[in-house]
Amino acid sequence: MMDQKELAKKIKMIIMDVDGTLSDGRFFMMPNGQSIKSFDVKDGTGVIFARLAGIKTAIITGKTSKQVKKRAEELQVDEYYEGVYNKTIPFFELLKKYGLEKEEVAYIGDDIGDAEVMGMVGFAAAVGDAHPLIKRVSHYIAKRYGGRGAVREVIDFILDVQEQWTTIFAELKKSSDWEEIFKEINS
Repeated sequence: MMDQKELAKKIKMIIMDVDGTLSDGRFFMMPNGQSIKSFDVKDGTGVIFARLAGIKTAIITGKTSKQVKKRAEELQVDEYYEGVYNKTIPFFELLKKYGLEKEEVAYIGDDIGDAEVMGMVGFAAAVGDAHPLIKRVSHYIAKRYGGRGAVREVIDFILDVQEQWTTIFAELKKSSDWEEIFKEINS
């Protein structure tokens, strides 16, 4: 079996779950019935760095949320699927749309709903507080928890083994709107 670094070298797309992965899984109910989720700026930075390195990004979530959709738009996530319970359907759509092999896709998740796709991808990663089953099917287990920088940790690992930092810094330098990039990161 290949080690995690060899698997991560092949990644051309990163798919992420939301609740428990990009967010910490908690939401706050306001008196008017609306809910609020929180996202970690470090995770957003990682998503942007993946894009700058030429790695496609996607979100597949079981819930529907205006907040998550807005965050995906801010980070310029390539593909966004919400209200999806069978995550294998959009997974296969993404493979076809981008002409990818399963080995070229990473998936970052935290719970049972992610297990099937995680068993299919080339690089499965679990957040630090993931369900034990998810940890067992993962090639990489983050030290950080969901919604607390775990996505950034996984993306940094992939970017490190692909030696993408020179590309990312070059993109940042040549970008006339680098200040806009950092505004996106911190919004």
